[in-house]
Formats: sequence, C-alpha cells, structure tokens
Amino acid sequence: MFMADLKEGMKAPEFEGKDQNGNIIKLSDFKGKKLVLYFYPKDNTPGCTAEACNLRDNYNVLINKGYAILGVSPDPVKSHKNFSEKYSLPFPLIADTEKEILKLYGAYGEKKMYGKTVTGVIRTTFVINEEGIIEKIIRKVDTKNHAEQILDKN
Repeated sequence: MFMADLKEGMKAPEFEGKDQNGNIIKLSDFKGKKLVLYFYPKDNTPGCTAEACNLRDNYNVLINKGYAILGVSPDPVKSHKNFSEKYSLPFPLIADTEKEILKLYGAYGEKKMYGKTVTGVIRTTFVINEEGIIEKIIRKVDTKNHAEQILDKN
C-alpha cells in the first residue's frame, strides 16, 4: 500500500511502529486527541535537533491545547533512545527503519538537496484531528519555530 498524495481533509492512514522505549504505537492510540505527526530525516543533525527541541520547549503549550506529539524517522530504536535522552524529549519517536510509515504519508521520496536530486526523508508535519482527519500539512517546516507553525491555524 503506497499512498503518498495525502491532502488536508483526508483520513490519516493507520500505522504502527516501535518507539525509542520499545513500545508499539498506533495512530488509533490517539483517537480523541489532536496529533502532531512529524517526519524528520535524522537524529542528532542540526535541523532535526532544532525541530525536536522547539517541540520540546513548547510541549506544555501544545499539550494544553490538546495535542499529542509523535516523531518519525528511519533511524533505529537505539538512535532514537540516545537522541531522546540527550535532549530530554518528552514525546515518542518511532523507528521507521523500513520507511513504511514515511512512504505511507508521502514523507519519503525525491527531494532537492544542495542542488542535487536525492531520495530521502521529506521533512513534513501532519496535524491530525480527534477523528483521524488530516487538518493541516506543513511541507515547509521552520525547524526553529515549528510549534508556532502548528498552532498557527492558517
């Protein structure tokens, strides 16, 4: 199943994956909550660290507004565990080493990097509402001000 062309207003595809603590996490676990599902390329890189730390620093604001946060990258569980502990991240990070969830959400494919076309993770965030509907897709992620982008309803 490959469903890359997701749009706002569509039902978010169901997924499951293992987080940095070995817990199995599914989209259905978040029913009744708003979910910030963010896809990022790699643990411990400058942009990904800035994005994760911005979400961490605004975690209480997001939680108070009813959001849960879930990060996904192709890094293995051990890498996520180190990254999460190093930066005290209060939310789960799914290890999508097979890139199944990334592909399901169209967050893996061709992208431009330093003028070259490469295949990799496309940094994307999906805001999914309480009923599992995609409310907002952020394709141009501002890693240093990501929480503000999520909370900005435009």
